[in-house]
Amino acid sequence: MAGGTDPERARQQRAALLDQHWAADARATRRRRLLAGAGAVTAVAAVGALVTVAVINDPPPQAREDIEIAGLQTYEGLGNSHVETAVDYEQSPPVGGDHASDWLNCGVYTEPVPEENAVHALEHGAVWAAYDPSALSEDQVAELRQAVPDTYVVLSPYEDLGAPIMISAWGAQVALDSPEDERLEQFVTKYWQSPDAPEPGASCTGGIDAPSRVA
Repeated sequence: MAGGTDPERARQQRAALLDQHWAADARATRRRRLLAGAGAVTAVAAVGALVTVAVINDPPPQAREDIEIAGLQTYEGLGNSHVETAVDYEQSPPVGGDHASDWLNCGVYTEPVPEENAVHALEHGAVWAAYDPSALSEDQVAELRQAVPDTYVVLSPYEDLGAPIMISAWGAQVALDSPEDERLEQFVTKYWQSPDAPEPGASCTGGIDAPSRVA
């Protein structure tokens, strides 16, 4: 009997060991799955957190029509005929109206520019950053130059402006206290190459230069 009992006992022991092995393997598999699931949830949460931070720190651009600018003045019913004579504009600087047939090339000017030609640049979607040279230092003028786009902008001094800076587009204008004024960026975002201009995207080069253009 002893000979028959030992093989049976060995079989039972091998079966028990095998059961223990599969049980341990099953537990390890379950742990791996749980950890993988937790990792996936953590990864998703991390990505979600990063997206949230990105949206907070770099929100999508606001639509032009939704931008509100404190102190903004707008004007409608502006003519846009080409004339060969001086125009008596109601706004100073002008924001539109009849103008010269030659547009002013966009750029940086160190002396006042002819209004009738500058208005033609506004018709093409440019913005005009006029500043009072007696109200801004040279450093502030340089800062203003850095704050506006490189294209479709006229930057020039303007005597007796009534404000340190007056930024204009076709049919719109706002007075600013300094280049740091947040409304400068708001205005450029809303009106630079605005579809409200009669000919947005038309050339802002190939016209005429005023004598004091430096860039």
